[in-house]
Amino acid sequence: MENNKNIPYGHQWIDRGDIKEVVKVLKSDWITQGPKVGEFEKAVAKYCKAKYAVAFSSGTSALYAAYKSAGLKQGDEVITTPLTFAATSNMIFFCGAKPVFVDINSDTLNVNPKLIEKRITSKTRAIAPVDFAGQPCDYDNIFKIAKKHKLLVIEDASHALGAEYKGKKVGSFSDMTILSFHPVKHITTGEGGMVLTNNKIFYEKLKIFRNHGMVKRPEKGKWYYEIETPSFNFRITDFQCALGISQLKKINSFIKRRREIALIYNNAFKNIKEIIIPTEKNYVKSSWHLYPIQVPAIHRRKIFDALHGSGIGAQVHYMPLHLHPFYMREFGYKQGDFPISEKYYERAITLPLFPSITKKEISFIIKKTKEKVIFYA
Repeated sequence: MENNKNIPYGHQWIDRGDIKEVVKVLKSDWITQGPKVGEFEKAVAKYCKAKYAVAFSSGTSALYAAYKSAGLKQGDEVITTPLTFAATSNMIFFCGAKPVFVDINSDTLNVNPKLIEKRITSKTRAIAPVDFAGQPCDYDNIFKIAKKHKLLVIEDASHALGAEYKGKKVGSFSDMTILSFHPVKHITTGEGGMVLTNNKIFYEKLKIFRNHGMVKRPEKGKWYYEIETPSFNFRITDFQCALGISQLKKINSFIKRRREIALIYNNAFKNIKEIIIPTEKNYVKSSWHLYPIQVPAIHRRKIFDALHGSGIGAQVHYMPLHLHPFYMREFGYKQGDFPISEKYYERAITLPLFPSITKKEISFIIKKTKEKVIFYA
């Protein structure tokens, strides 16, 4: 081992203030579904400039509730990208709908709007763009297509809390926007997620789908509730939300640090012809959840293994979903269907990027990445 400790690709930043806020709740009368949930929702909605927010137990459950609130049902279709975490499309499937993949742009790695319209059918109900690695998609063109075909835009911004599109915060403009608070994300609640919306109807439905599908009818008694559409327990806890509130106070410094690290990497790798660095368009402000580079495909595995051998916890985000056995078997997708996504995947390595990473660790990662890429080139 060349490094005295492993450097993960992502890591939470928890300080004494965060712990203090969690302990306060643990000592209170409420540890789940108390006042901190609403406080956290209001704080995130205010930060993202959205009217409403509903917190969930995970980003995955938030996706499911958003799709259900949109009315997805058996036989419907949703257009999305194959380059995303499984939850984006898995939850479409669990609503009975079909995920219809569209290839990505080779520079942004986001869904290519020019290809979306070709995949729209009479069964299409929504577009689910993914803000990959923290960079918002091309929303002007996506919204134009959605408006023309009367489709909803359900934005998976699990990578993109704090990002901006043409000066607007992610979470402020799509029909519904999903966030994730997993420990490797910009802020954490341990596990947790959220849906942001400006639509009150969606807001009310989201709250129902979070809580077993229960609808209270106080006019029939304080105890009385009805279930119109069954759902699951997707509730988040008060102590998780206390952590989220505390974390949110540091979000701007977290993103500033992520952007600084990305710039250091860019400057270090930009003149190495064997490395393709990620692109940030001039009309967006990426929140840099990930730093994905591309190396020669023929050497990717060797470079990846060599980095791990040096104690650098590189990752790969992601194997395109259409290449997974389930999606091939269930929907007939096959290798070659989305060549740009596949080409990216064959070359992709995600380097560590998180606010608490040290200058020494960054220098070490740069040194070893250059060494390994040049050695195998």
